[in-house]
Amino acid sequence: MKTPAPGRARGIVLVLLSLATLQTLRAQKNDIDIYSLTVDSRVSSRFAHTVVTSRVVNKASTLQEVTFQMELPKKAFITNFSMIIDGVTYPGNIKEKAAAQEQYSAAVERGESAGLVKATGRKTEQFQVSVSVAPAAKITFELVYEELLVRHLGAYELLLKVQPQQLVKHLQMDIYIFEPQGISFLETESTFMTNELAEALTTSQNKTKAHVRFKPMLSQQQKSPEQQQDTVLDGNFIVRYDVDRTVSGGSIQIENGYFVHYFAPEHLATIPKNVIFVIDKSGSMSGRKIQQTREALIKILGDLGPRDQFNLISFSGEATPWKPQLVAASAENVNEAKSYATAIQAQGGTNINDAILMAVQLLERANREELLPAGSVTLIILLTDGDPTVGETNPSKIQKNVQEAIDGQHSLFCLGFGFDVSYAFLEKLALDNGGLARRIYEDSDSALQLQDFYQEVANPLMTSVAFEYPSNTVEAVTQDAFRLFFKGSELVVAGKLRNQSPDVFSAKVRGQLHMENITFVTESRVAEQEEAFWSPRYIFHSFMERLWAYLTIQQLLEQTVSTLDAEKQALEARALNLSLSYSFVTPLTSMVITKPEGQEQSQVAEKPVENENRHRNVHSGHTLFRYHPLGGKASRVSGGSSADLVFSKRRGWRGQGPPGPLHPPHLPYPPHRTPWRPTPPDVISRLSATSFLDEHDMDLRIKETTTASPHPAPIQPPSVILPLPGQSVDRLCVDLKHSQGSTNLLSDPGQGIEVTGHYETEKAHFSWIEVTVKKPQLQVRASPEHVVVTRNRRSSAYKWKKTLYLMMPGLKMTMDKAGLLLLSSPDRVTIGLLSWDGPGAGLRLLLRDTDRFSSHVSGTLGQFYQDVLWEPLAAADDSKRTLRVQGHDHSATRELKLDYQEGPPGMEISCWSVEL
Repeated sequence: MKTPAPGRARGIVLVLLSLATLQTLRAQKNDIDIYSLTVDSRVSSRFAHTVVTSRVVNKASTLQEVTFQMELPKKAFITNFSMIIDGVTYPGNIKEKAAAQEQYSAAVERGESAGLVKATGRKTEQFQVSVSVAPAAKITFELVYEELLVRHLGAYELLLKVQPQQLVKHLQMDIYIFEPQGISFLETESTFMTNELAEALTTSQNKTKAHVRFKPMLSQQQKSPEQQQDTVLDGNFIVRYDVDRTVSGGSIQIENGYFVHYFAPEHLATIPKNVIFVIDKSGSMSGRKIQQTREALIKILGDLGPRDQFNLISFSGEATPWKPQLVAASAENVNEAKSYATAIQAQGGTNINDAILMAVQLLERANREELLPAGSVTLIILLTDGDPTVGETNPSKIQKNVQEAIDGQHSLFCLGFGFDVSYAFLEKLALDNGGLARRIYEDSDSALQLQDFYQEVANPLMTSVAFEYPSNTVEAVTQDAFRLFFKGSELVVAGKLRNQSPDVFSAKVRGQLHMENITFVTESRVAEQEEAFWSPRYIFHSFMERLWAYLTIQQLLEQTVSTLDAEKQALEARALNLSLSYSFVTPLTSMVITKPEGQEQSQVAEKPVENENRHRNVHSGHTLFRYHPLGGKASRVSGGSSADLVFSKRRGWRGQGPPGPLHPPHLPYPPHRTPWRPTPPDVISRLSATSFLDEHDMDLRIKETTTASPHPAPIQPPSVILPLPGQSVDRLCVDLKHSQGSTNLLSDPGQGIEVTGHYETEKAHFSWIEVTVKKPQLQVRASPEHVVVTRNRRSSAYKWKKTLYLMMPGLKMTMDKAGLLLLSSPDRVTIGLLSWDGPGAGLRLLLRDTDRFSSHVSGTLGQFYQDVLWEPLAAADDSKRTLRVQGHDHSATRELKLDYQEGPPGMEISCWSVEL
């Protein structure tokens, strides 16, 4: 590989002042062609090494500018970026930030422009590089970055952004995972996947290894035949997994003289907690913020454990406690607190100092009066959206006051709502007092973000956790003492082994449970561990040394937030030295890249720091929910290529014979379905009196009469359409006319499925529908606003009519652009939820493969899949029948209804209609 000649290297300098996951190339269509885009991500023992390679050719007859644009995980460190132009490599060189800045400043003085890296979402940053390319010239971009995957609510998550912005002839993603502990589950999620693209996705897995490959052909990437040049690939690709755990809860892994100790014991009892919620109700919280805060508080209060104690403090210019002291989380107290939360109104200034000090005083008084249960944990959770404006307003003075008051006895967690708050102020406030800070993004799911954070700290399992290693065995160990360990998280310690380390490496982890001390002992055979990481295919070597360096840098930078100047300089010096030694682009370093001589542009990319985003127009997080139109062939039915919701292979009904044909010769309604169009009542009346018409005559009459009627009454969709078991294509249309409030719609222990819903009779639609699956444990709650998926206490919100493709062990969840969400698996009933905006707009429930219901199915709708008897047709009126379900008679009437199952505009069908 050639390096730039000295003359060429004197050209413009590109400075990358830090960054961090996946890529895009912006280019003029037909001029700049991305002919290859590959992503190779290798996760070795939670440490991910990702290489993105993009190859481009300038097909134009003139010089063109090519922009390489990236979206990267915030926690990742770039380790290399290079360009190869006409066989010449322009490499990146890591320098101290100040030195790189001098070069950049000199370029700016020459009148050259600058580019910036900026935050683009909750989890991502964006970086771009522009370079001019001669006609017919080829350029290769290669970016390498690394990150340690952090366990969050029981899972690790690898996030990749896929945004080529044009069709790519060779597009391939390979994710290799190697976990010596064993992979307990693995799932993939995508916000751009169609049924056609899903065919290009393959996953293979054994006990310790997994390989996920995505290699779509050009035809699979197209949005539609009409938009042949447009790609559907624009969004997230996520891999989630967890590992098996031993009884000791620890795993020590060793490679090339370095070790990493993972600690996450299972089956420990939750320690009771005393928690005070300190809620900002100043004027800036008015409107949606306070509404979402109330919503989150109500849910959080409902999740308090019976052994917990709690209180609420709301503050604006003054702080006001809900109760004079902490109270037990009894049902009565929780309900009263929910009523109090519902009534919180926003107005006034922001007195953060007094509010936090009041929370500390409540805890201290309870402690003096021996009202705190022995062995319990004390937490203060602050939510604010602005800077202090009343009382003590000096941030440094507030931080000092709070630290002196807490004195290491309690943990303070700070949530900053939006971007008007100083995140640096909140971060130091939290880190000084054994907690952490988190930004809450203003979006439709802000309440879920609050709930998700609470779930992280809701279940403390251990306190005062300390890792102990033989002093003659290890050196250069990362942080080895932690105040708290929470359920679903993981504590990680890495270090370097001494040259003369023993054959068996042992470690102890000491900590406190609720009412006792505990010690975990873990041993690891060095030779066996070293051998486990020799596989060249699934791992990149010497990763554990880089993991140690990565973790050390992260922790040093965190420590600088809450230290004095002299100590801060020493910590930064250590972090800088490691960043340069291991070629990490961090907030302390920059990557300088030479460009071909004569190019008049220099760019600087600074790694965004959370507290620097203040007052910027920063994207509020929609990047996580970016969706674009799917291909026209995409099916709305999970598990097959056909978009037709004809439910086949149904078992016969238990009872005395089938209900008979739905379209007998003497009925006036056509046996086929037609596109929905309003049919006036007088037409229906006249048709009922005629003998059977052939299909053409009937369609003609309806069209003629419809044309003459200016205001026809629209055919309405039923609340639910139930496919009847057996060979019939009949439908049972159920209208919940007399069902009000929350209803158990379906419950089948054999299938491990339960469906509940809240039906509003006045509006004639569901205000919410909730589907609970036992294996894998999953809850899907649909409302008119969005769909919330909860798994392992982690909740994610998805907007309707956006593409989603989630593959879990034993379950697939998909959503298409028409607003149809399907939960399916090979041996289960398929449950569908639809956001319907036609006549009778609202949520709708769909069922498929109902022959798979077990004999134990029950519920308002489930009863129709038990023993059912159809009474014979009445001689006087063959449009009415009696349906006997579990001893209860229901009148069924033949009616025209609107079938919503294939989406707008719907289809007219004739079905047996039952009111419940």
